[in-house]
Amino acid sequence: MDNLEKRLAEEKKLIDSIQAPSELEVRLKRALHNTPKKTKRYALNWKTTTVAIFLIILMGSQYNAVAFYGKKLLGFDEVINGTLKELNEKGMGQIVEKKTMLEDGTELMINGLISDSNQMVVYYTLSNSKGIKTSTSDNFRISRISGFLTNSNSEGGTSLLNDEHTEIKGTMSFEPVSPFSKKLNLYFWQGHQNGQMTEDRIEIPYNPNKAMVAEFKQSLKKTFKVDKGTITFHSITASPTMTMIKGTLNVENFDRVDSSFGAIELMANGKPIELMGSSNTSSLRGRKFDIRYNALPKQLDSLELVIKEFVGYKKLEEKISLSSSSNGPITIDGKELWIKNVSTTSQGVEITISTDDDVMLEGVSIQLQEEIIPLKTTVNQTYPKQEDGRVVKERTLQFDSTTKPEYLLIEGMHYMKVYNQKMKISVD
Repeated sequence: MDNLEKRLAEEKKLIDSIQAPSELEVRLKRALHNTPKKTKRYALNWKTTTVAIFLIILMGSQYNAVAFYGKKLLGFDEVINGTLKELNEKGMGQIVEKKTMLEDGTELMINGLISDSNQMVVYYTLSNSKGIKTSTSDNFRISRISGFLTNSNSEGGTSLLNDEHTEIKGTMSFEPVSPFSKKLNLYFWQGHQNGQMTEDRIEIPYNPNKAMVAEFKQSLKKTFKVDKGTITFHSITASPTMTMIKGTLNVENFDRVDSSFGAIELMANGKPIELMGSSNTSSLRGRKFDIRYNALPKQLDSLELVIKEFVGYKKLEEKISLSSSSNGPITIDGKELWIKNVSTTSQGVEITISTDDDVMLEGVSIQLQEEIIPLKTTVNQTYPKQEDGRVVKERTLQFDSTTKPEYLLIEGMHYMKVYNQKMKISVD
C-alpha cells in the first residue's frame, strides 16, 4: 500500500499540471447531461475524472483516457475533407502501419484508422515503384472486417492515384466494430494473372479505448404515412465522424424511384446537415434503413427532421393520342411527358418518351381500335440534359404489335412527391 500511495501522490502532481484539451470538458459535461434520469448525477470536473480513471488503471483495467488524443495520419489531406479532415488534424486516429504484398509486387499498407460508435474508417496506401497496374487498382477492394464480436461490412470509400501512377491513397468506411475487439482481420480482394479473384486478409491491432463515443443519442419512435405505406424513424446517433438515423419502412413502391432518402433533411440550428449516404436491407421483419449525415455542430440549439419529398403514387388512367404532331410536353398531374417518336420495327411498335427523371410509369399499354396491347419491355434508357439544365429520363417502350397504335394508355405513375412533414428532435 505504501508503493500505491506513493504512486498516487506522484500521479496527482502530474494530473495537476495537465491542461485539458478544449473539447474534453465539453464532452464530459455533455455525457453527464445525457445520463438517464433514473440515476443521480454528480458534478465532476475533468481532473476528478482523470483521477478516477487512473485508479481504474491501477486496479487492472485496460481503459486509457489519454490515448484518445493520438497522432495525425500523414499524407491523406487530398483524400479526406470536412469532418474527417478536422478529426485527423486533432490526432483522433490510431496509427497502424501494417503491410503486406499483393501478388504483382504492390505493397498494401494499412496506415491507420479512426473509429466511433457509428463507423470505422480505415486509411490505406497501395504503392509500387514500377507503377500500379490498372488491373490491380480496378480489382483491389477492401471488403470487410472481422474480430471478437465483430463482423463489419464496408460501406464505401474514396481513393486517389498520384500523377506518377506509383501510389494510391484511400479510405474505406465500415460498420462500427465491437469495443471488445483488440485485434481485427481486414479482408481484401485482389486479382491474379489467371483472371481469378481471391480474398486475403491482414491482421491489424485495434485499441477500443481510442474509439470516440457518441455525443448525442436519442430514441425517436415516430411514424409517417406516405402514399404506399409508412416510414418509422427509430433512433438518431451523433458521433464525432457522422450522424446516423435508423428506422424501418413498409412502403410498397419504395424501389420504384431512385434515391428516395435523398430529400429527407436533417436541420441543425435551422441549417441542413450534409447528407453523406443511405442504405437499406430487407429481412423477414421488414426493410431496415439508415441515413447518414455529417457531424452535428458543437453548439446544438435545435434539431429537426424534414421529409421534403419521398416516393409517392398517382393513379392516372390517362389516354394520350398518338396522332398529334405536337412536339410540346403533355402535363400529367404536374409532371411532363414528351412523345419523341412512334414507329414500327422488327421488334414491334416502339414509342420513345421522355419524362421528369423521377417518374416511373405503371400499367402502360397501347390501343389500336378495340385491341389493348400491354408493354413488352423498356430499352435504351438514358438521362439527357436539357438546354435549361434539367435532366430528363428518356427511354423506348416496346409493344408486341406490327400496327401503329392510336393511343398510349397509362394507369398510374410513381414519382417523388412533396410531403414536407417535420419532426422536432429534443436537444435538451
